[in-house]
Amino acid sequence: MLLDPAILLSDPTFTTTNNLASVFPHKRPLHYWSKSSLFANPVVSWILTDTGNIPVDRRSKDNQVLFKGTFDCLAKGEVVALFPEGTSYTEPRIMQVKDGASWSALEFAKWAREHKTHKKPLIIVPAGIVYTEKAKYRSRVIVEFAKPIILDEYAEEFMSDEPGKNKSAVKKLTARIEEELERITINAPDWETLYCARIARDMLWQGDKSISLDDYVLVSQTLVDLFSTPMLTSSYGSLRKALLTYYSLLQSTNLTNSTLSRLPLPDNLNPSQATTLPSRLSTLLILLSDTFGLIIRIPLFLLPFLIHAPALAAARHGANIAQEEETEAQNKVVFALLLLLCIYPSIFLFLWVIFRMSSTGAAIALAMTYALIMHYHRIVDSSYDQAKRLVAAWRVLLGVWMPKKWDLSISALTPYITPHVPPPSEFIDKKKIKSGTNTPAPSSPDAASEPTTPLLVSAKRPKRRVPTRQLIRHVLRARLEASKLLAMFFAELERSSSSKKQVRASTYLTALYGTSFSFSFSSPPPTQQQGDISPNGSSSPQAQGYRDAREVIGFLRDHGANIGQLRTPVEGDWAAVSSDGESFDHGSTDDDIVWVT
Repeated sequence: MLLDPAILLSDPTFTTTNNLASVFPHKRPLHYWSKSSLFANPVVSWILTDTGNIPVDRRSKDNQVLFKGTFDCLAKGEVVALFPEGTSYTEPRIMQVKDGASWSALEFAKWAREHKTHKKPLIIVPAGIVYTEKAKYRSRVIVEFAKPIILDEYAEEFMSDEPGKNKSAVKKLTARIEEELERITINAPDWETLYCARIARDMLWQGDKSISLDDYVLVSQTLVDLFSTPMLTSSYGSLRKALLTYYSLLQSTNLTNSTLSRLPLPDNLNPSQATTLPSRLSTLLILLSDTFGLIIRIPLFLLPFLIHAPALAAARHGANIAQEEETEAQNKVVFALLLLLCIYPSIFLFLWVIFRMSSTGAAIALAMTYALIMHYHRIVDSSYDQAKRLVAAWRVLLGVWMPKKWDLSISALTPYITPHVPPPSEFIDKKKIKSGTNTPAPSSPDAASEPTTPLLVSAKRPKRRVPTRQLIRHVLRARLEASKLLAMFFAELERSSSSKKQVRASTYLTALYGTSFSFSFSSPPPTQQQGDISPNGSSSPQAQGYRDAREVIGFLRDHGANIGQLRTPVEGDWAAVSSDGESFDHGSTDDDIVWVT
C-alpha cells in the first residue's frame, strides 16, 4: 500500500516525531514501477514522471520492452525500488516472492553488457519494513537493510547459452532475495503462533517502548520460533491456549497488557476484603487526583485537539471501512492527511488575516501555526497514554465492583476468547506459497510423531458487543493464568539441561546462535528456496535449524526479558477472582500450576 513507499521516502528530520528507525540512506530518490496505462493522461503522466515513477507495459511479453524504463533509470545510476511480493496482504509471514525483481535485474545486466553503458555492477539491497503496531496511531517502525546482493554469479548463469539456465538463475536470485527478506522480518507459520509470540513479548517487556527497536525483530522471531516448537514442555498446549485467550480478550476490550500492568489495584480496593473506609478512600483519592491532573491539562491540550479532531475522526472512519490491516493503516494516513492539508493552511490564513495580511504578519502566522503543530505532537503521546491508563483503571474498577450476576457467562464468553484470524488474501498466488509452512516444525529431529496443539478457528464476534465491564474480570483472570503458565513454561525449559531440549530456529538465527541442523527430503515446492534448488527437479534436502533451550532463555534475558517478574504475585490478583472466590478456567486449573522459585 502507500505506507511502505512513504516510509522509505521520509525525511530524516522527522525521525524524532515519527519514531522511524531508519530511512533510505543518502537521501537518494527512489523510482517506483507504475503500469503504463496510468501515463495516458498528460497531466497524470507529468505528475508521475516528475515524482520518479517508471512506466511498465505489463502486456508486453518482450522483457526488453517491459523493462525499458527500468533500464534507462539504472543506466543513469538511479535507484529503482520495487516490492517483490507483487501485492500487499495481511499475513503472518512472507507468503510469496515473485520473479519480477530478478528478471529485471538480470535483464539489465545483460542489456548493459551488450550496450557497454554501465560499468558499475548492479546491486540489489533487500529492505525489510517491520511495524510494531501497524494500524495504531503514532506507533513505531523498523526499516532494516540486508547485505547487498552482487549479481555477478547469477548474471553469468543467466547469460549462458545452455537451455533453461536463464530461468534457473532467476529462481536462484529470487530465492536469495526471499532469504534476505526473511532475515530482516518476522515470519510465523500461522496466526496463532504469531499471536502467542506477541502477547508473550508484551508480558516479558512490559511497557509500549520497553524493548529496543534494535532487538525487536530478533526477539520477536525468537519467540515465534519458541512457540513454533510443539510439545516442548508439558505445559506447552495449556500455555498456548492461555496466551491466545488473553490476547483475544485484550483485543475485545481495547486494552493492553502494558496498561493493565501499571494499574493501581492494591488489596484495600478488594470489595470482598474487610478494609477500613479511610484506607480505601485514600487509594481512590490517588486515582481521583490523577484524573483531575489530566483534566487540568485539558485547556493546554483542548485547542490543539479540537483543531486535529476532524482529521482524527476521518482517520477513524477510514479505518472502520477497511477490510484488512493493510488498508486500515493506509486509510488512516490518507484520510487524515487530506484533512490536515486543508486544516493547516486554513489556520495560517486565519492568523494572517488577523495580522492584516502583512509580510510580517505572514511570518508570525507561519511561526504560530508551526508552534501549534509542534505543541500538539509534544503533548499528544503523554496525554493519550495517561488518559488511556485512567480510563482503563475506572473500567477495571467498575468491572470488578459490579454485582456478580452481571458477569458474562462462560458460554457467552466464547466469541471473545478466540482470536480473530484475517481471511486469506485473494491477491496471493497460491502456487507461490511454500509447502509445509503452515505446520509448526517438531521440537526435535526425531519428534515428528509428537502430537501438536490444534490451531484455533476464529469465531464470529456478535454484532452487538457486550459492555467492556462484563469482560474485565475475565481479562484479569486470563492475565493471571497466562502469567503463571508462562513462568512454569520457562522454569521447565531451564530445568531441561539434562534432556537437552531443542527449540526450532529460523535459518539465520541458527547460523547466529544455533546448535544443529536437520534435513528432510521432499518434493520441491512450486517456487524452490535457496538450498532446495535441484536442476533436474528431483527431491532436495530442506534444512531445519535448532537452538538449545537454555541458550534461548539466556538470549531473551540478555535482551531485556523480565522472566523473573512472571513468578512474583501480580498486584490486583484479587480482581481476577469473583466475589465467591470462583477461579478462572479455560483448560487448566490452579491445581495444575506449579510455582517455581
